Amino acid sequence: MPQSRSADLLAIYPHITSRDRLLLQLLDDHQVLTTDQIHRMLFHARRTCQIRLGELAALNLLDRFRFARAGGGSQPWHWTLGHNGHRFQAAAHQRPEPTLRSSRQTVQRLSANPHLPHLLTANEFFVRLSAHARQYDEARLERWWSETLTTKQFRTITADGHGLWSVGDVTVGFFLEADTGTEPLRSRVVTKLDRYAQLIRRGGPRYPVLFWLGSEHREEHLHQHLHGRRGDVPYATATHTSEPAEAVWLPGGATGRVRLAELPSDHGQPVADNPNYDDDGVFVV
Repeated sequence: MPQSRSADLLAIYPHITSRDRLLLQLLDDHQVLTTDQIHRMLFHARRTCQIRLGELAALNLLDRFRFARAGGGSQPWHWTLGHNGHRFQAAAHQRPEPTLRSSRQTVQRLSANPHLPHLLTANEFFVRLSAHARQYDEARLERWWSETLTTKQFRTITADGHGLWSVGDVTVGFFLEADTGTEPLRSRVVTKLDRYAQLIRRGGPRYPVLFWLGSEHREEHLHQHLHGRRGDVPYATATHTSEPAEAVWLPGGATGRVRLAELPSDHGQPVADNPNYDDDGVFVV
């Protein structure tokens, strides 16, 4: 890195707090969050959040975009890494120094991505768990993996995310399937369970697959399709209007809803391709 460019980035360091670093890492991992999502995860006062986001944007650590709302007005600001944010994260993780052009292209491609609503829906699921954990000391979101990292670590599956959720001494793993109503249930959503079954047969975790659906009608429809299916892959459903930490999950074949921490969860065997275990066979969060 040329000395002048390095000095520019170093000059920003005194302005970066530990909370800022956490936000930069979240955006590095999960690409985009709205103002409201950031507020619920990291701030107490919304106005304080808005001011700080503006300050980070002025330092080019963050960038933002938003769209017109149907019927008038604008959607919320969508926040992502700015050029200096990309540079900071690259330095933190020993990645190549990004160019200004590559940073701008990343923002432009993200903002124009037709799957952006789906990404925000998946992120919202984990944001709600994170916000819940801020209110209750016994609850913890131990792991939040993006679709990209989940696919890399577990290989055969393409979940929208993976997490470990702890309440007291209980830790439940799960795979998220965030449904926005764009995929046919029978040909796409239902057949995804076959890949999870392959993962289990290889000694991988037997985590519940959480179908987070846009409506009660679609939830009922999914259960009809899955009725009578073999129980090798546990699954449960809830809708976007629900709080995922609460007793909102309807497991397959059940008649009552349970909390996320009450769903069955098996971390799998300490085999080579199970990322839940280190080389010594010890479970790691």
